[in-house]
Parts: sequence; C-alpha cells; structure tokens
Amino acid sequence: MPLDEPGRLLAENSSSAGGSAATTALRDRVAALNDQMRHHGATDVLRLALRAVPNLALVSSFGAESVALLHLAAMVNRDLPVLFIDTQMLFAETLVYQQELAERLGLRRVHILRAADIADQDPAGTLHQRDPDACCALRKSAPLDAALADFDGWITGRKRFQSGTRAALEFFEVEDGTGRIKVNPLARWAPQDVQAYMTENRLPRHPLVAQGYPSIGCAPCTSPVAPGEDARAGRWRDQSKEECGIHFVNGKMVRTGADS
Repeated sequence: MPLDEPGRLLAENSSSAGGSAATTALRDRVAALNDQMRHHGATDVLRLALRAVPNLALVSSFGAESVALLHLAAMVNRDLPVLFIDTQMLFAETLVYQQELAERLGLRRVHILRAADIADQDPAGTLHQRDPDACCALRKSAPLDAALADFDGWITGRKRFQSGTRAALEFFEVEDGTGRIKVNPLARWAPQDVQAYMTENRLPRHPLVAQGYPSIGCAPCTSPVAPGEDARAGRWRDQSKEECGIHFVNGKMVRTGADS
C-alpha cells in the first residue's frame, strides 16, 4: 500500500482499535513517513500529511512564530481546519493578531475553542496561581481534546530547539492513547530559519515580540525575556513547568512516535 494513499493510513488502526497489531502497523507506517521525508522540507511534509491523514487539523496559538506555519498551510490549502484555543487569559494583542492574521492569509476555517466550565472550576480566575497545570488542563487541554475527537491527526508548530522535551521531535508521530497522528512540519527548523522565512515572505509579527516576548502564552504566565535568556524563559518563569500540557496524554509527554 502506498504510504500516501488517502484515507488508508488510519483505517486499519481504527478498524481494530486497541489491537497491538494495528498499533504496530500504524507506528511502522509513521516511521516510514519519517524516512520518506528525511531529506525533505516543511512544505513537502505538510503536503504528504494532507494526503496520508484523511481528516487533519492544524492547531495554532497564533503566537510569536505561528505565522510561519500558518503561511505554509495557507499556501497548500486554505480550507485546512485551524483550531485556536482562546483560554480567556490571552493577551489582548494575541486576540487582535489572530483575527488580522487569519484574514490576511485567507484562512477559511478557523475554529475558536473555549472551555465550557471555567465559571465553575475557576470562578475567580486564580487557578493559575496555585496550580498552573490544572489551569492549563482546564483552559487548553480539555477544549482541544474535545475538538480533536473529530479528527484523525493534527499539525503542530513545535520545533526541536524549543525545549528539552522536544529535542528528538520527528515530522510524524503517533499520539499514545488516542491513535491520532501528530505532524510537526517545522521540527527541524532552527531559530534563524523561522526568522528568515518570516522576513522573506514579509509576514506580520506578533506585536509583543518587539516588546521582549519571543514566546507567548497566557498573560499571567508569560513574562518578557532578557537578552541572552532562552526564548522560552518567560513561560512559567521560576517554575519547572515547560509545556502547557496539550502535548501530553495521560500525563506523559508524547514526543517521538514509537520511541515515546
């Protein structure tokens, strides 16, 4: 069976959900996709993903570097579903940027996700102060998990250089616990690649980048970064936390497909 045959990559896995043979077969196919793309770039990875995974969405924070992947996606297919999580604690600048960027790139299917039970679970809006993991789970992971239930896979903007938990990131990976495929077209991009792409294509930057925010999340948990600091040093500053949790399944980081 061709690796990129539409609609077939997940079919056998879903027909015998939970079966070890089906899971092994899916992981083998994902490994083959990675091997096929070993010497290819982000655009080729994205095009192959759209052929190989029958029902795919792109998840974007519309953050500091998001415009690069969103622009690539718009060049390939402007009807690709884009999922944006409004945690209701984002910077006002992010909300404005999201609307302006989606319009500029001509993205036709942007879905804004919000948690339904914030008023019950975090009525004072202070959960992030006492339990940031629970806050991320409530405001980000839960609405995203609900939305992704309708998809066979999702595209992320993660890159190897961003943190230690992403150092071994591959283009394609199997998400443990769900059987979904995660696609990381920019996995091998370095910081200078991102900057060069945005400059060459004259893409609009998130306004907070110029104010010292090279990585942007929710307002209460994001601070400016000083010269020489790691780009993500302002995320959950002075805490051991590195990830918001949307890339975890059952409390474990999902990283590298068969090796995760």
